[in-house]
Amino acid sequence: MAVDPRQVVAGFLTLSMFVMLGNMIKHDHFSSGSGTELVLDATGEEFNAAKVADDAEMTNANRVGVEHQMEADEEMKPCWTKPSPKVQPSNGFVTLSLTMGPEYHISQITDAVVIARYLGAALVLPDIRGNELGNKRKFQDMYDVDKFMSSLDGVVKVVHELPDEVSAKKPAVIRVPNRVTEGFITETIQPIFQKNNYLRLAVVFSSISLKPNETDNKDLDSTACLVMFSGLEMKPEYSEVAKQMLGRLKELSKKSDGTVLAIDMRTDLLGKKSCKTNGGARRKGCYNPHEVLGFLKNVGFSANTTIYLTETWWHKGLNALKEAFPSTYTKDDIMPAENKGEFLKSVNADLARALDLEICSQSDVFVPAIDGLFYGHVTGKRIASGRTQILVPALASSASAQASDFISTYISKKSHLAYSCYC
Repeated sequence: MAVDPRQVVAGFLTLSMFVMLGNMIKHDHFSSGSGTELVLDATGEEFNAAKVADDAEMTNANRVGVEHQMEADEEMKPCWTKPSPKVQPSNGFVTLSLTMGPEYHISQITDAVVIARYLGAALVLPDIRGNELGNKRKFQDMYDVDKFMSSLDGVVKVVHELPDEVSAKKPAVIRVPNRVTEGFITETIQPIFQKNNYLRLAVVFSSISLKPNETDNKDLDSTACLVMFSGLEMKPEYSEVAKQMLGRLKELSKKSDGTVLAIDMRTDLLGKKSCKTNGGARRKGCYNPHEVLGFLKNVGFSANTTIYLTETWWHKGLNALKEAFPSTYTKDDIMPAENKGEFLKSVNADLARALDLEICSQSDVFVPAIDGLFYGHVTGKRIASGRTQILVPALASSASAQASDFISTYISKKSHLAYSCYC
C-alpha cells in the first residue's frame, strides 16, 4: 500500500513535539512568555533569573542544585556498649567547673567522667562559670540533671555535693589536657589520687582536635562515647526554646525553597586571638560576612534560602548578606519575645550558645564560618543523626565551584571521632 508523504511529515512533526515536551519536563521549566532570562548559576544548574517576591512560594523552576548534591545519610546507631557497672564503692571524689560555653562543657565533662571511671571515684556535679567574674550557676540551672545522672547510672557514681568531712579539705588541683589519655591518667593523675582522694580538675585546651584517638581501652572509649553523645542535654524548658526557634525557621522556609541553612558566624571573634596568627593575620577557618556571602553565591544557594546566623543581634556588617539572602535571621529575630530577657543578656552568653548548638545540629545544612570546638561538636551530633550536609567555607577560585567540593573533611574523610562511636 502506498504511503502518503503528508502522513509521514505529520507523524514526524508529532513525534518532534513529544520530544520537545519531554525535554521541557525533564528540565522542570516552561517558557512563560514573560521575557525572563534563563541563566546558569555557579553549579551549572538552570534557574529562573526573575526576582521572586519575599512571600512567593518557591517552585521547581527556582531551585538550584545544592540540595540535590548533598543528600542526607541515614541516622546511625551507637557502636559502643554501655560500660559494665562498677561493683566496688567509690573511693574518692572528682570535682570541676564547666567554663567557656557549652561546646567546652561537652569536652570537659567527658574528660571528667573518663577520669572518674578509671579511678573508681565519684563525680560531683560541676558548677558552671561564665566569662564574667562572679557569673556562676548550678549544673541543674542549665542542664537536665536527671537525664545526666540516669545516663551514667552504673558507669560512674554522681553526687550533688561533697560530704562535709571532704569539703573541709583542700583538693589536689590537676591541669588535664583535653581528651585525656589513659597514659596521662596512670602516670600523672592516679599517683596523686592515691595520696589525696579529692581531686579538682582543670581541663586545658592547648589544642583542639576531635579526631579518633588510638586506644586499646574499650571501656574508656565507650565511656567517652556515652558522655559526649548522650550525657549533656539542656533542661527541658530550654530545649523547648530551641525547638520553637527551629520550628519558626522551618515555617519561614516553607515560603521559599524549604531549606534551613545554619551558619556559625561570630564576627566578634574575628579580631581576637582565636582568629589571629602570631603575625596578626586572620587564621584560616575564620570568615567574615562578606566572604561567607561570596561562598554561598559561588556554590549556588538560592536567594530564597532561609538562613540562621549564630549572631545574637543584627549589625550593619550583615546588611550585604541580608540584601542577597532576604530570609536571614539572628537569635533576636526569631526567639520568642518572652525568652529574650533571659537568653540575650551578656551574662547568659552560654545559654544563648547552647541554643545555637541545638539549632546548628538540626538544621538542613550547616556552615561553620568559625573553626573550633563548636564546629566539631555540632558535626558529631549531625553525624549521629545522619545530617552530614556540612559545608566548610573557602574562597572559591572558580565560578564552576559546587557544594560537594566543600564538604567537611570530618565527613568526606570520616575523620571525626563520632565515626568510632556510631556506625
